[in-house]
Amino acid sequence: MTSLDATDARLLLELARAPRATGVELAARLGLSRNTVQARLARWEADGVLASFERRVDPRALGYPLAAYVATKVDQHRLDSVVAALAEIPEVTEVYGMTGQTDLSVKVVATDADDLYRLAGQILEIPGVERTNMALVMRELVAQRTAPLLRLLSQQGRGVPQQ
Repeated sequence: MTSLDATDARLLLELARAPRATGVELAARLGLSRNTVQARLARWEADGVLASFERRVDPRALGYPLAAYVATKVDQHRLDSVVAALAEIPEVTEVYGMTGQTDLSVKVVATDADDLYRLAGQILEIPGVERTNMALVMRELVAQRTAPLLRLLSQQGRGVPQQ
């Protein structure tokens, strides 16, 4: 298992700040060699450290002002097919496997309350879905982020095991 070090954290922070920067630009900004930067980027891609480079688009700009989390209980024998069916619904933006009373946490976006009702019904119709409970997102208070973790690692100067 490889680990991320303080230099990795600095490089990832700079990449987060300037996602379109070239390896040469990143190397110059951080005082690293181009080969060091390229090797680390290649290793991260191979090891799955870097997630998709898909740019985040706010669903509200696409006409989906409502978001909700749907706590979903499923027949465990059908979990894979339920997840596959959820992935086919365009308004499903995230699905997480959970422990406890809820098996899946499904984030959906909707155009209005009627659309949200339609989505809830569509999820309940999936074979293997036993029960759902929906919670409407009122406001995003802290967006998904990793920069604070990277800053902490860059300051601590220690390695962190990769998953």
